[in-house]
Amino acid sequence: MNDSPAVLILRTAGTNCEKETAAALSAAGAAPRVMHLHAFKKDPSLSRYQMICFPGGFSYGDDLGAGKIFSLELMLWFRRELERFIQNGRLVLGICNGFQILANTGILPDADFRQKFTLAENKSARFEDRWVHLTCPAEAAGREIWCRGMPRVIDLPVAHGEGRVYADGPVTERLRERGQILFHYCDRNGSSAAYPLNPNGSLAAVAGITDPSGRILGLMPHPERGAFAHHYPGWQNEPKIPWGMQLFRNAVQYLQQVNCT
Repeated sequence: MNDSPAVLILRTAGTNCEKETAAALSAAGAAPRVMHLHAFKKDPSLSRYQMICFPGGFSYGDDLGAGKIFSLELMLWFRRELERFIQNGRLVLGICNGFQILANTGILPDADFRQKFTLAENKSARFEDRWVHLTCPAEAAGREIWCRGMPRVIDLPVAHGEGRVYADGPVTERLRERGQILFHYCDRNGSSAAYPLNPNGSLAAVAGITDPSGRILGLMPHPERGAFAHHYPGWQNEPKIPWGMQLFRNAVQYLQQVNCT
């Protein structure tokens, strides 16, 4: 495999984080390609890519719900291609609106294309835009893929109006048992936190989950907006470690190590 894993970043009308995501992935050692969903329909092959990313934004204005129209297009046009891509052990990343898309399609939590949870309106009923603390449990299935080298607590920004993870009790318990909760909102010490540290009122303070293999990740915080030191408030006065970049580098290194072709 090429030393720079090929990453497809799919966008559509309303997506607005694709350039930042591409810049972060490129700096992390990947070879990203941004493509509009309609252009992808003309050549819908994922075989040349080792990772697919659904970036943040407001796809189609979230007119039928956050990420809903985008997810319907994926199910209609690309389900079989996505199934093959996932079965081949490649990585999938959904950030904010991308997380909403993965939930709506049923790619998360079980990669079976059956929706089992939703990302509902924030409990505050307002758009939440702030930096948050996150912790990654030691037992998380995707820890060695996405969180390698990270401390107990990291900081990343959020910016969303519909980020509250909501699922039936059995689904939430199954996510816990299988180690599929990769990120929790927390306080600066890593303890469970309520609003505003949990910005949306998500059940169990869930900020990001994976499939059972850990290779598919959806998260509400934006790693591409915490990928460089100057992204962090007060960076000129206090050196900052960009943990968003660490997440992207971990993904690239994983793909290089497993020689995913």
